[in-house]
Amino acid sequence: MAEFNIQSMKDDVTRRMDGAVDVLHREFGGLRTGRASTSLLEPINVPAYGSDMPMNQVGTISVPEPRMLTVQVWDKGLVSAVEKAIRESALGLNPASDGQLVRVPIPALTEERRTELTKVAGKYAEDARVAVRNVRRHAMDELKNAEKAGEISEDAFHEYADEVQKLTDDHVAKIDGISAAKEAEIMQV
Repeated sequence: MAEFNIQSMKDDVTRRMDGAVDVLHREFGGLRTGRASTSLLEPINVPAYGSDMPMNQVGTISVPEPRMLTVQVWDKGLVSAVEKAIRESALGLNPASDGQLVRVPIPALTEERRTELTKVAGKYAEDARVAVRNVRRHAMDELKNAEKAGEISEDAFHEYADEVQKLTDDHVAKIDGISAAKEAEIMQV
């Protein structure tokens, strides 16, 4: 019987499931809560030098106060483009420039907006759960094929399948915890 490398498969499954959790963290970083965070402006692209550039490549984003973001624009000619990009993003922010410094006050969230953001957070979390389940399905297919090919026994198949299921359950629980924390953060007044 040829040796099926379960450790290699488990490492791959873990890496891919961790990737889904990392994507969720990044998506949640862009979701606005009542507090200012540099990750709020990072996904915004600014038309600069003939192409779209991420905000953090045209200036320094900082948080001088809990409800204020600033962007110190490096090139004076891009200040209006940075302002326009922030204003036209779906974040509902109204920037004001002061020389090469763009100030972005973070308004308090309305109850309606908080509810809307928790729905978006829930969608991101569900997408992450689906990604984890897809990794599990792929791993289970690999195991079934290995069993059919005689690379692993039926008992080994069940043992490995249980391990893959445990990894899946652990990652889904991690996603649920992250999601619950984010929703609580959004709803916090």
